[in-house]
Formats: sequence, structure tokens, C-alpha cells
Amino acid sequence: MGLRFCTHGNLIVLVIEDVEKRTEWKKTEKQKLKKTFKKQTKAATEIQAWWRGTLVRRTLLHAALRACIIQRWWRLTLDSLLQKKRRQALVTYANTVRAVVKIQSLVRMWRIHWRYRQVLNAIYVIQCHWQCHNCHTCALLRGHCVVTATHLQFHIEIINP
Repeated sequence: MGLRFCTHGNLIVLVIEDVEKRTEWKKTEKQKLKKTFKKQTKAATEIQAWWRGTLVRRTLLHAALRACIIQRWWRLTLDSLLQKKRRQALVTYANTVRAVVKIQSLVRMWRIHWRYRQVLNAIYVIQCHWQCHNCHTCALLRGHCVVTATHLQFHIEIINP
């Protein structure tokens, strides 16, 4: 048992307590406080875990959105580079074809001119021999020329009237 004095102004109060009950009561109060503290700690921990998870999810969402933006930009950049390469290849191809066609045209023109010069030389030879011939007045020459893509034909007929 415990004896305790309390003063309230002019009044002295003598309180007699049971020490065992008091210690038991203190133990139960401590246990209640511990339980309450544990519950509060557990609740605070759960709230903190939820908040950290929310922050992490938000951070991951922002990172994913930024990654999508970067990927979209990179795809557009690659697409524009590919379009430039295609356009350049098309221009190069068109220039090459134009050059080839020009060269083919020049070669064809040269070949036809060369054949024409051959026929012209042959005509000059025939004319020269014909003029030297005695009866150039007794016959007529009729010529016919056919020009095709691959060759030049020249037909000469001697007609006696």
C-alpha cells in the first residue's frame, strides 16, 4: 500500500493506494499505449508506403511518357532521313537514266551519220565513175534511200530509155 499526501489550498488530502493495483494499472496503460503506438506506427508506415508507391508510379509514368515522346521524335527523324535518302536515290537514278539516254542517242546519231557518210561516199564513187563512163547520156540513174533504226539502205537503179 502506498501513502500519498495531496494539498488543495488549506485542505490536506491523504490518499492511500494499493501499490499492486497501481503498478498493474500502469502496466496495462503502458500496454495500451504500446498497442496504440504500434497501431499508429503501422498506420503511418502503410500511409508512407502508399505515398512512396504513388510517387514511384508517378515517376515511372512520367519517365514512360518522356520515353514515348523521345521514341516518336526519333522515328520521325529516321523517317525524314529515309525520305531524304530515297529522294536522293531517285534523283541520282533519274540523272543516270537521263545520261544513259543521252549517250545512247549520241551513239545512234553517230552510227547513222557514219552509215550515211558511207553511202554518200559510195554515191560519190558511183557518180565519179558514171561521169567518166562513155554513155552517161544513154541511161538514167534512179536512187531510193531507206533509213531504219539499225541501218541505212540505198538502192540505185540504172534505167536505159
